[in-house]
Amino acid sequence: MKLLRWGFIGCGEVTEKKSGPAFNEVEGSSVVAVMSRNADKARSYAERHHVGKWYADAQELIDDPDVNAVYIATPPSSHATFAILAMRAGKPVYVEKPLAANYDDCARINRVSQQTGVPCFVAYYRRYLPYFKKVKDIIRQQGIGRVMNVQVRFSCPPRDLDYAAAASLPWRLQPDIAGGGYFYDLAPHQLDLLQDLFGVIVEAEGICANRAGLYAAEDSVSACFRFEDGLTGSGSWCFAGHKSAKEDRVEIIGDKGMLCFSVFNYDPIQIVTSDGATSVVVPNPPYVQLPLIRAVIEDLQGRGVCSCTCVSATPVNWVMDRILGKF
Repeated sequence: MKLLRWGFIGCGEVTEKKSGPAFNEVEGSSVVAVMSRNADKARSYAERHHVGKWYADAQELIDDPDVNAVYIATPPSSHATFAILAMRAGKPVYVEKPLAANYDDCARINRVSQQTGVPCFVAYYRRYLPYFKKVKDIIRQQGIGRVMNVQVRFSCPPRDLDYAAAASLPWRLQPDIAGGGYFYDLAPHQLDLLQDLFGVIVEAEGICANRAGLYAAEDSVSACFRFEDGLTGSGSWCFAGHKSAKEDRVEIIGDKGMLCFSVFNYDPIQIVTSDGATSVVVPNPPYVQLPLIRAVIEDLQGRGVCSCTCVSATPVNWVMDRILGKF
């Protein structure tokens, strides 16, 4: 069995519980080095998680002979740079979502992966969670009949940090770093799940606005889209609404019923047909990225196939860029 010795580029919040510990939970995998531009942060993470090496320079981590696989957990604007450096060094990559800050950078990553033959995986971990696998099973088993339409609705009030001065805003609200505003951070999970369920979205249009004026990025987005088989869908996202309108909901409308679920809250899955309403509760593992990370590791060890590749992740960026009017 190939032993995977991971190096983390970036050791922020997502690596603390969602992803980081999972790399040590899978047989034949361990974390041997971490990197942050803030040396104190890298050292602290290494000490708290018992990681042997820490760096303040990404190239040094990539060049470390003890590291043979790289996890990139930085803001999206640097994903392409680090992924390409690692792949050119012959080291497989696992990248946080979205794959990059724009579609063009995704295409660059795909080209280098193809040229080098080094795989690149993307952290769309919800595909592998039991909750969403149950959603897929219900749809595939014709639980609501033939699917006729898809609707996404998301609304939340502003966060405390949204009121900060421009220079102090979180990176997720800086389009040059994140690719957009909260839409580019949250919608990828929703759009990836929909494309995993129904195929690639081949047409997408959107209208964006900044209604609250708290920051420069969009805070309200409405979109419509069409999947490759002709299925149509729509979505609305508001990141500056009143708390009374808070919502995290996807509705799948069939000709024999309706299925609704949440993407971030994991509310009970609701199924409504002519026979009545059913509620399904599906628990998830403590480390939500564990099922996907296990699939990535088994793929790299030749023991399985992981579907969350850079190629399968790229259409999400294409759709988001179309909705935001980037091209």
